Amino acid sequence: MGYVFDFKEAGSYDAWFDQAKNKYCLDLEIKLMMDFLSPEKGQRILDIGCGTGISLEPLLDKGLNLTGLDPSPYMLDRASNRLGNQVDLHRGVAEDLPFDDNAFDCAFFFTSLEFTDRPAKAIEEACRVAKDTVVLCVLNRYAPLNMIRRFKSFFVPNIYAHAHFFSIWELKQILFAILGNVPVRWKTTLQFPFTYGQIAAFVENTKIVQKSFFGTLIGMRIKPVPKFRTQPLMLKIKKPKAYSPATGLATRMRP
Repeated sequence: MGYVFDFKEAGSYDAWFDQAKNKYCLDLEIKLMMDFLSPEKGQRILDIGCGTGISLEPLLDKGLNLTGLDPSPYMLDRASNRLGNQVDLHRGVAEDLPFDDNAFDCAFFFTSLEFTDRPAKAIEEACRVAKDTVVLCVLNRYAPLNMIRRFKSFFVPNIYAHAHFFSIWELKQILFAILGNVPVRWKTTLQFPFTYGQIAAFVENTKIVQKSFFGTLIGMRIKPVPKFRTQPLMLKIKKPKAYSPATGLATRMRP
């Protein structure tokens, strides 16, 4: 099932984003997520590990059918207060989603895959329930900020002590093992986490910078099933000849 946030951690999770610098980081990460989701009106979208609903909030009022799932009741309580009745919330785990095959157009993880026990199984489940797109937004193992977070967790207990950080190559290996050679797109963001402002945000959002392997957050978009465009094949069929019935009298042979 993975790590489940308790009451205290659910409260500190939201409080962390009240700081201006952390809000700046979140805005960059949400922008990357939205670029990959590219939501269209009427789509059914599932947030796996929705937490307190921060990742669902930007999707409100876009005419979408939104669903969130999380194993922590404390996180879901905060998500319910934040989102009201605009999102269908469920308690459950990523490795065993309580939804039918192809129940959604898109499913995504936003810094939640890191806290699952079996990330490959969680991705497999996401691909099962999403018929068009799966988006992964995960913390990068090789990002300077995440290296500091991991180092600090050895001395000061925090949520990162329970997280598994990923690399782009590791994610691709998991995806190809599950799905074969499916189309994959990736970018990273938050290359310069120790500075913020309009100039820094402009640099962060340039295409060449987002192809860095060292951004704090990896965004990856996959197509669970390759789609093939088909055209009807026109066949020429010859009309069978019409035969007239035989005429005449049949004779009976005598011995």
